[in-house]
Amino acid sequence: MEDREIYELFKCKSEKAIAAVSEKYGRYCLAIAMHILGNAEDAEECVNDTWLAFWASVPEEEPKNLKLLLAKITRNFALNRYNAEKREKRGGSEVCLALEEINEFVSGEDDTAEKVVQAELMAAINSFLRGLPERECGIFINRYFKLETTVHIAEMYGVTESNVHKILSRTRTKLKNYLIKEGYEI
Repeated sequence: MEDREIYELFKCKSEKAIAAVSEKYGRYCLAIAMHILGNAEDAEECVNDTWLAFWASVPEEEPKNLKLLLAKITRNFALNRYNAEKREKRGGSEVCLALEEINEFVSGEDDTAEKVVQAELMAAINSFLRGLPERECGIFINRYFKLETTVHIAEMYGVTESNVHKILSRTRTKLKNYLIKEGYEI
């Protein structure tokens, strides 16, 4: 089923919407939640929360990329659940490691003014990513959006884990320089 059809089912509050989106994007969203949480039950709950959240607040206009919107919602639910469950046990997890690597660019403040700055910052980061070669961009997104392990990324791209670390380090440096050039204080 096409994204437009799935969107229309949600818009019309059809009972078929959940089954359709689950069939098309369920495994993808579940994988995102599993990478963050490492627990199948919690990951499934996050995916179900994603469908419910999308059902409850279907956007007026059809999303340009339904898959990425659903992935973002799932990721946010999973990170919120992760933070709630791991407040006291933050050491050693892949999520913490990935977030620490990029933390100097993206903070987690809840202040309204900070949210505006965050939106502008995310737009700048997206612009930066569009200018990267495909492999660099893919590695960066897999690490910092999907929170994949560097071992898994190395397997995906057929390179060594050391190479992945080098690419990520260079890309973070490029991102830092780009953001400074754009007027962000790092």
